[in-house]
Amino acid sequence: MADKIQMKTPLVEMDGDEMTRILWKMIKDILILPYVDLKTEYYDLGMKHRDDTDDQVTIDSALATKKYGVAVKCATITANAARVKEYNLKKMWASPNGTIRAILDGTVFRKPIMVKGIRPLIPTWEKPITIARHAYGDIYKNTEIRVEGPAKAELVVTGADGKETRRTIMDFQDAGIVQGVYNTDKSISNFARSCFNYALEQKEDLWFATKDTVSKIYDHRFKDIFQAIYDADYKEKFEAAGIEYFYTLIDDVVARVVRSKGGMIWACKNYDGDVMSDMMATAFGSLAMMTSVLVSPDGCYEYEAAHGTVQRHYYRYLKGEKTSTNPVATLFAWTGALRKRGQLDGLTDLADFADRLEKATIQTLEEGIMTGDLVAVSTLPDKKKVNSEEFLEAIRERLEER
Repeated sequence: MADKIQMKTPLVEMDGDEMTRILWKMIKDILILPYVDLKTEYYDLGMKHRDDTDDQVTIDSALATKKYGVAVKCATITANAARVKEYNLKKMWASPNGTIRAILDGTVFRKPIMVKGIRPLIPTWEKPITIARHAYGDIYKNTEIRVEGPAKAELVVTGADGKETRRTIMDFQDAGIVQGVYNTDKSISNFARSCFNYALEQKEDLWFATKDTVSKIYDHRFKDIFQAIYDADYKEKFEAAGIEYFYTLIDDVVARVVRSKGGMIWACKNYDGDVMSDMMATAFGSLAMMTSVLVSPDGCYEYEAAHGTVQRHYYRYLKGEKTSTNPVATLFAWTGALRKRGQLDGLTDLADFADRLEKATIQTLEEGIMTGDLVAVSTLPDKKKVNSEEFLEAIRERLEER
């Protein structure tokens, strides 16, 4: 191409782990750097560097996102006991996603990428279903205790004046477990506004559900805050846009979603969203075919892949093998970030480039050139399995045509 597309403001670039780290570099080298004069503020969120910095690098990357407004993140390892031993870590560090989400206090929107030849497992789904996940509090910031024998567990809240409010959780006659979770009105309000704004932007109905009939204070608070904000600030806007806000119990929403044609945004509490986004990705075809963006209430965006680091493929890569690892979700994290950076900075050519790159990717898939995971589920009559690098080169050929 002629001159590269210029950028004004850097993206925050968060590198990651294992096979997705390899794909990260491939995507940049083959599909971005030849066309864009890429400006990023780079943070290495690889497991070893997080350990070396006592996880300060993760905090710094989140603060940089608040500064620059747009970030793109590679998949990272969340350490367990096996990983602590494998990487010789100082400790079992917290999930980097959890750390970043807590600092940004955002909502994660995950949406499947639909292409010809990959049919959803639910035959009625004609349009993608977006999961909006509240990415704050609940069991991801829980406090829990193993009860070894007979004991009384209490919930105690001590006010600023020293006054205590107590509720008995359980009189244990035997061993057991107890857990405390929390959320804040501010974070729930931010979650609600992010969902309402995203629905207006996408011009799609918003569904929300909890189990308020059982959790009459905790879940009911979510319901009440959503309704109050909708009535005060969004009802007229939704009506003018011709879209609907719909609340019901979560078990009812599950049944409705399965019977639906898709095309809505389904707002979920943190744990519900974690589970349902993976279910939705699988039902639509593949975890590697889902976009994911964290939107904060102050207008920051962090784009990422919705899957893990593809550990099994990484071990094969280390042996010198070529792997057919699907890079689409990671690629769409880059295109999402580049598009948003272009929109915020008024760079039409940068946003248009992201659009063309996504279209070239979908064209490649619909012409039957794909990685092994998609070959297994595609109904196209003519399919060709390629390795990751070959797939990215095929996208580049179609991008050049555009």
